Amino acid sequence: MTLVGFEPHEINTAESTRSARLKWVVIVDSSLPAGRQVNAAVCVAAATTASVRGLLGPDALDADRVAHPGLPWAGCTVLGATPQRLASVRAAASEVFVADMPALAQETRVYDEYLEQLAATPTAELRPLAISLIGPRAEIDRLVKRLSLLP
Repeated sequence: MTLVGFEPHEINTAESTRSARLKWVVIVDSSLPAGRQVNAAVCVAAATTASVRGLLGPDALDADRVAHPGLPWAGCTVLGATPQRLASVRAAASEVFVADMPALAQETRVYDEYLEQLAATPTAELRPLAISLIGPRAEIDRLVKRLSLLP
């Protein structure tokens, strides 16, 4: 796994998300039902925020002084792709951070069973339902070229 993240001096919450050095996209299998799309996107986003330093901005208070946890300050774009395109992007994403959710994850209810099935399945046979990518803007743009926002 490629280690990525933002150094403290790179975090500038006063600028546009487009000024960030790294770009974050989540790509979801657009053939899935909406609920499964959302589940897959949330799962890869959770794995990403746990693995990429400096991704979340500071916690905030609203006008009533109620606290709200920090959100991704550099933004995140959610795109849709066919299962075939999703698999090809996953295979090509060797130079960036990748968090993926194979179909096995939605087919099991016990995490240890997921781990066992994953360990017994060759990479080429895994069907990704969603992938999260973070890397240099030009590389991410190359990988996701012509993909559209998830409707």
